[in-house]
Amino acid sequence: MSERRYAPAEIEQKWQSHWEETNAFATESDPNKPYYYALEQFPYPSGRLHMGHVRVYTIGDVVARFKKQQGFNVLHPMGWDAFGMPAENFAIKHGVHPNVSTYENIEFMTKQQKELGISYDWSRELATCSPDYYKWTQWLFQLFYERDLAYKKKAAVNWCPECSTVLANEQVEDGGCWRCGTEVVKKDLEQWFFRITEYADRLRGDLDNLPGWPDKVKTMQRNWIGKSTGADITFKIDGSDEAVTVFTTRPDTLFGVSYLVLAPEHELVQKLIAGQPREAEIKAFIDEVRKTSEIERTSTDAEKKGIHIDASALHPLTGEKLPILIANYVLPDYGTGAVMGVPAHDERDFEFASKYELPIQVVIEPESGVPSELNAAITDDGIMINSGDFNGLHNREALVKIVEQLESMGVGKMTTSFRLRDWLISRQRYWGAPIPMITCEACGTVPVPKDQLPVLLPEQVDFGVKGKSPLATNDEFVNTTCPSCGGPAKRETDTMDTFIDSSWYYLRYISAQDDTVVFDTEAVNKWLPVDKYIGGIEHAVLHLLYSRFFTKVLYDAGLVNFEEPFESLLTQGMVVLNGAKMSKSKGNVVSPEEIIEKYGADTARVFMLFAAPPDRDLEWSDQGIEGAHRFLGRVWRMVESHLDIIQAGGTPNIAGEAEKKMRMAMHAAIKKVTEDIGERYQFNTAISAIMELVNAIYAYPETADAALKAEAIEIAVRLLYPAAPHITSELWAVMGKQESLIKVEWPAFDESALVLDEIEYVVQINGKVRDKLVFPAAATREEVEAAVLNSEKVHALVEGKTIKKVIVVPNKLVNLVIA
Repeated sequence: MSERRYAPAEIEQKWQSHWEETNAFATESDPNKPYYYALEQFPYPSGRLHMGHVRVYTIGDVVARFKKQQGFNVLHPMGWDAFGMPAENFAIKHGVHPNVSTYENIEFMTKQQKELGISYDWSRELATCSPDYYKWTQWLFQLFYERDLAYKKKAAVNWCPECSTVLANEQVEDGGCWRCGTEVVKKDLEQWFFRITEYADRLRGDLDNLPGWPDKVKTMQRNWIGKSTGADITFKIDGSDEAVTVFTTRPDTLFGVSYLVLAPEHELVQKLIAGQPREAEIKAFIDEVRKTSEIERTSTDAEKKGIHIDASALHPLTGEKLPILIANYVLPDYGTGAVMGVPAHDERDFEFASKYELPIQVVIEPESGVPSELNAAITDDGIMINSGDFNGLHNREALVKIVEQLESMGVGKMTTSFRLRDWLISRQRYWGAPIPMITCEACGTVPVPKDQLPVLLPEQVDFGVKGKSPLATNDEFVNTTCPSCGGPAKRETDTMDTFIDSSWYYLRYISAQDDTVVFDTEAVNKWLPVDKYIGGIEHAVLHLLYSRFFTKVLYDAGLVNFEEPFESLLTQGMVVLNGAKMSKSKGNVVSPEEIIEKYGADTARVFMLFAAPPDRDLEWSDQGIEGAHRFLGRVWRMVESHLDIIQAGGTPNIAGEAEKKMRMAMHAAIKKVTEDIGERYQFNTAISAIMELVNAIYAYPETADAALKAEAIEIAVRLLYPAAPHITSELWAVMGKQESLIKVEWPAFDESALVLDEIEYVVQINGKVRDKLVFPAAATREEVEAAVLNSEKVHALVEGKTIKKVIVVPNKLVNLVIA
């Protein structure tokens, strides 16, 4: 009987159809089995999968299939992060409604995912742009509003002129828009915010409860949230009822304050400069500063620019008048938007004070003493001087006592400050979830009644409008009735940041088709937290931080019984070509369709898993793809050429040395692949272990026990299944197996099979192999060394020479170092 040729296209189409017809990947919920939630970050439906998608989905699919074979109820869903600017910009450019283009893209990308053989439960599919989904996004917004976590205020916000929308601080990268790179400017707008700062301490502290997260991601979040312990100190404005509060981590330097600096945007600035002779000059300075990005303003290399505003503050302990300036390096959103200048003990303040000839007063004397001429700030600890009643104390002791005195006077208190700012969620775009709020002149801001959700996006809007939301161009949408008083009212025309959609989607998968509740709490508490979450590190601060915030709010509201959404996180590296990330703009994209058509989906999957550890960047290689394809062909031929012994069956006879080695290779492979997939998530070494087993099968003597060889071939196919499900499913059926591989239990390894009775040692002299000797596995180091020195061959080679050292590497080699 001639062997069949490996034909990926034919085999893969056959098995994809079979899986769909038999609903093979439907989620089970057997109470007698443990639950496992495998999830990849859902994609934006751009219209085409790229190789980065292929990598992340393949990794997730291996984990899902593996866990199912291990006896878990596995949830492995897929959906679409479908709102956002790209679809809207496409609509503006091509005159196609985003609803049309988005669903066309979803249809095409779904087809591509099925062609990859990914084991998704498609019955749970969701799209964030569907009213069935954003109804509940709006419901959650109102939950936040009811819990005083959503509020509206006028603020200086990040504005992208190119995208014509507001950006959260997290969406400004190096001074530019995270999507288009255009330089971000400041603009005063009335906007909706979420009080994420209320959760700053928990978000930071609970990172310690996530051992399954990469340290790099946790460090990025800690740095973004920030945390500084210090004091709020209030300075009264001379000749006014107003006051300025500053936050400082160094209240011990309070007697060294010689001036205050406000952010140009600080709310008091306009009041303090109103009617001054230099008002126009100061406003021109403010306008100049606001044109520069926050990155530029806070850079250590940037020039510190300031201007006096002809106002003074009063020192809270001495009553001394302190000049007030505004400067480019103070930001309104960090701390209180005001800082106290202590030039003798802060490098930045020293530079600023030197430039503007402001007083410099030393109040801490370090061990080395105070130099006669101060050329830099003194930042070391020391003894208090020039500080009234606190002179002579160590500055760390004085810090506490100074704050105690401020507290007793009602002008200061110990406090903690965070770098994290409240999350600005308003967007002046069409393609997003409408904010479900109404403004009434009589009643103020009123939520849309929950039974009237969703607030649907209107079909007819002017997409070309700049500076405001396209929703504002539809009068029928804007004008409505107040649900409280029945009078005329207006709808909110901003839409929500699309990161809100992705902050809770993993919960909606549990009951995606249930229109009666946001999610089934009982079922959610069974399945979550997500056991393994897979996606790019580029969302370490944005999506992952917001999702953690949402989960904590839902926990506090009693809707879930866990505080962290993702138990374990795998951040896969990028797919690169010639050292550069694959990108259409760079013209270095390799199409998944092209690879699947030429080599098959299994080849693409195996290459993606084998070419690099999952957390490292993967360099695309045509030779690597061809190598993966050759390996699968080798597996195919291995099965086809041994169908007779496979179908014959029989009980293996482990009598000879060849059989013992084969059995050891087989169980070593099972152990390695099991641990690499299930514990270490090192898929490249798992594939390598399978390759080693295939090599051992090919090297197995034809005269050795055939039943054992047949067992080893079956094991190789079973181990390869999660990575290459099409070819292995076909080979399993060809072997005559009735049960689908997805239902076959994952193989267990036998530790006793990993121990050999005898071990072969390589014998080296000065690093060169000269002999090979076999010893009992239980032989001691001394017995091995003595036997080597007494062997005829070694004795002849070292006769008359001095042996300087004998190196024994247990179970591997003996090296004699001779003069």
